[in-house]
Amino acid sequence: QVQLVESGGGLVQPGGSLRLSCAASGFTFSGYAMSWYRQAPGKERELVATITSSGGNTNYADAVKGRFTISRDNAKNMVYLQMISLKPEDTAVYYCNTVPKTPWGQGTQVTVSS
Repeated sequence: QVQLVESGGGLVQPGGSLRLSCAASGFTFSGYAMSWYRQAPGKERELVATITSSGGNTNYADAVKGRFTISRDNAKNMVYLQMISLKPEDTAVYYCNTVPKTPWGQGTQVTVSS
């Protein structure tokens, strides 16, 4: 079955950086676009970034453009989210998922605080 395992979250100061990873299994990874989502406390889950199956095209939410970079390694069945210039409002649980969506993984907590 589809399994998505996110990792790499943590506590970081404003202006800091983190790299999130998502290990995918149970499906033909190279055949699917992938997305990162996040859910802040008390808010709905929101789409952060999407990458096409080949990795040739990406899209970002306005709130993260220029600061976040999504990438993938189809040989390793991995998708990544490089985050720089982090802000307190980036604090959330981050999830990866396929396009279209499959069952969610557990997510990884990112906390941006001084």
